[in-house]
Amino acid sequence: MVVLDKGCDIDVLLVIEGAYPYIKGGVSTCVQQLILGMPDTSFGVVFLGSRPEDYQGIQYELPKNLVYLESVFIFSPYEMVSLPKRLDGRGFHVLQEFLKDSRFFTPSPELVDPAFYKTHATFPAFLRSKHAWSSLFLEVYEKNGLNVPFVEFFWSLRNIFFPIWHLADAANRLRGRKVKLVHSHSTGYAGLLGVFVKRVMGVPFVLTEHGIYVRERKAEILGSQWIWRGQLQDKYRIDELRDLWIRFFTNLGILSYHWADRIYSLYEGARSAQIHLGAPKAKTDILPNGVDVAHFARVRAHREKNVPPVVACIGRVVPIKDIKTFIKGIAVLAKRVPDVVGWIVGPEDEDPMYAEECRRLTRVLQLEQRVQFMGFQNLEGILPKVQIVALTSISEGMPMVLLEAFAAGVPCVATDVGSCRQLICGGLNEEDKTLGEAGRIIKVGDVQGFAEACAELLLNEERWREAQLVAIERVQRFYTVERMVEQYRTAYRVLGTSNGRNIL
Repeated sequence: MVVLDKGCDIDVLLVIEGAYPYIKGGVSTCVQQLILGMPDTSFGVVFLGSRPEDYQGIQYELPKNLVYLESVFIFSPYEMVSLPKRLDGRGFHVLQEFLKDSRFFTPSPELVDPAFYKTHATFPAFLRSKHAWSSLFLEVYEKNGLNVPFVEFFWSLRNIFFPIWHLADAANRLRGRKVKLVHSHSTGYAGLLGVFVKRVMGVPFVLTEHGIYVRERKAEILGSQWIWRGQLQDKYRIDELRDLWIRFFTNLGILSYHWADRIYSLYEGARSAQIHLGAPKAKTDILPNGVDVAHFARVRAHREKNVPPVVACIGRVVPIKDIKTFIKGIAVLAKRVPDVVGWIVGPEDEDPMYAEECRRLTRVLQLEQRVQFMGFQNLEGILPKVQIVALTSISEGMPMVLLEAFAAGVPCVATDVGSCRQLICGGLNEEDKTLGEAGRIIKVGDVQGFAEACAELLLNEERWREAQLVAIERVQRFYTVERMVEQYRTAYRVLGTSNGRNIL
């Protein structure tokens, strides 16, 4: 569905999965900053989402230099047409490569050719032809000796592959456009579409991972309730259907890394993970997110002198953010800081069941008057009113909320995941390390450690002030949006020039 088309050439086509412009968050903020920061560059965006009904409309004011916006809903119904008159059967045998053990994954050229999915491996044939039945469904089932009901296997395989035809169509629709460079902000389905566009148009492909997509999908798959789960004798073994899903996304990652001209991560730990997962080391580099320091300096100016002891957990109310540890931590913290208040600032609609469990926990711990669920809020109105921003996540990339809190003069307590240690303790370089700590780092799930870290800052004004000054200095030196935009501008220019396309 094309939402916006100004009929202009596209200098940079951004491929975004599950974020901008329909979902607010760190990735979306980065994308908006990138587009606004290059007003003389024309951008296009292809958004990949699940189904139209899962989104509440565009959440951002679209910049003037955004000249193209298409929404591709990868689980929406696919238009069925008649079966091709001739099928050689090889097409569906090739699709098996996506399901191989990643150690032996060597993608054939057909897998990254959108035309392949319109000729040799069409969606109607995928569902209806004997070639698909014998060369894919039965062969994979028998070759892997799967001990699961065949009907469960069939629907899992259908759901694994179904989005690919939507992606191939999206790439084919862009054939008539002039695009100079494609930039995907994750591997997965977005990475595959980035590869498709590169193949169709012969343009450079830039890949940025804000988090390690394969790891995030693996955690989601292992905890999912929508994939059939059998009775395993070994509780540490991954069941067979989940293993197929994990293989698929791991191999999509390898494919994206292989075809990308440049691969960016936000911090050294993520870069190491990319290399471990198959990214060629020579292609990788670190490019941190940035924040609008001037904007948040104005927010900081509105901060009152005597802010009450409010600890704010800012983020989606979902299991990966481990909101329950935050709630339990506030209960323990209240024993040392009797007037402490915990704010949970973030939307609850992504996982309503988990959100209700969190609310129930506050009632069980009798914290109804102490822990407040604030819903989504503009940070400009929240940050001047809190003493500490807390993240109790079990996984993060480079959380924008920490950078925004730093710029607003708020120290942070965060779990030792993603780049949180680098941000709070310093780790970008030696100069960064000498600045000191902008808060405290705790272990994942450490309720007592969380309470002690918060108490140390809340009960010692000098330590809180030291952390605040470090936070402001660190973000001003190393994490400005201007620095981030200039690094991407340089990357676009270098790749465009090497490809004979003057992007900037």
